[in-house]
Amino acid sequence: MIKLLALLLLITGPYATAQEILVAAAADMSAVLPQLVANYTKKTGQPVKLSFGSSGNLTNQIRNGAPFDLFFSADEEYPQQLTAGRLAFKDTLYRYAVGRLVLWVTRDSPLNLSTLGIKALLDPSVRKISIANPATAPYGRAAEAALRHFGIYDQISGRLVLGENVSQAAQFVESGNAQAGLIALSHALAPAMKDKGRYWTVPLDAYPTLNQAAVVLSRSKRQDEARKFLEFLRTPEATSLLTTYGFSLPAEK
Repeated sequence: MIKLLALLLLITGPYATAQEILVAAAADMSAVLPQLVANYTKKTGQPVKLSFGSSGNLTNQIRNGAPFDLFFSADEEYPQQLTAGRLAFKDTLYRYAVGRLVLWVTRDSPLNLSTLGIKALLDPSVRKISIANPATAPYGRAAEAALRHFGIYDQISGRLVLGENVSQAAQFVESGNAQAGLIALSHALAPAMKDKGRYWTVPLDAYPTLNQAAVVLSRSKRQDEARKFLEFLRTPEATSLLTTYGFSLPAEK
């Protein structure tokens, strides 16, 4: 029996008993969160599985019983809805970052963003403008609000193409299927995109603040592990990486 146990340990490794945490996360976290997870797993041996999407669609999945342990939203509203419906623990609600919206074009685009800012979208060469779907994505609502703030929404609304989430909106403009896109700064700074384009940072007063919040879910079977990972997000190591990807640190409530 002892030899059998030793053989099992040899085969399965030291973290065989660790149950992975299932994390639902807003698409703007798709570049930075895998790095945070890699650092955390290296430190603790705790495996974490990530599922990205729009905050609204992920919220609906959670309401329909998806077995996530932790939810990172691109706003505070969706986590608050879950806590109000007793689908998440109110004491775990944590504002982990403030997101930023940018106007992004490929490096070879003729648009002069530094001079024109968002008015560059009025150029006739811009046939398609990608944004996230405002119905389910906080970045989509922020993009629509910014276009209205600058008084150009009615002029360009017919040229908008909607991504299911802000990652897809970034893919549309990166691939050339759109000539410009209103996307997350975290995508503009990601290694896969930062050398491929240029961006103009949309002023903060042009759209509702993207206070991003996380919460541990009530149906979680690994609540303690989920809480520990959420605590890791408060550490200097984690917050430093978030700022590297353009997130601001939130002010305390």
